[in-house]
Amino acid sequence: MSFKLSVRSKGKLEGVHPDLVRVVTKAIQITPVDFGVTQGLRTLEQQRAYVASGASKTMNSRHLTGHAVDVMAYIGREGRWDFGLYIQIAEAFRQAARIEGVPIRWGACWMRIDTSTEPLSSMVTRYVAQCKERKEKPLIDGPHFELPKVLYP
Repeated sequence: MSFKLSVRSKGKLEGVHPDLVRVVTKAIQITPVDFGVTQGLRTLEQQRAYVASGASKTMNSRHLTGHAVDVMAYIGREGRWDFGLYIQIAEAFRQAARIEGVPIRWGACWMRIDTSTEPLSSMVTRYVAQCKERKEKPLIDGPHFELPKVLYP
């Protein structure tokens, strides 16, 4: 089944880096799970509000520069948070990034997924284990995709 971005999702991509827009556009065409874009470029004021509410942990968000997007999975018309759906969406993003030749980092493991052949669920497990070793709380943000800062400053 081939999905398409809604008018609302396309609007959320305004101001987002064109390379990331290409990945999102390709991912929606190949994903087995429908998704919509819920966040793209954010203003400083929006980011401050997210940090104040606890919805974000940093004022250095890649959303501030148009280098990140958040998505929501849909089953029919219902938005869903089931993590398994986001693994499937992330796999579509990985394939789309490879097709488009664009590096992509996933917020569920904070690693580049385009260059890895490791199962995405294993990458998340490895990330959680690394956090545990460092006595840090993992931040698993399955709906988040970004262009790596080292390549897209």
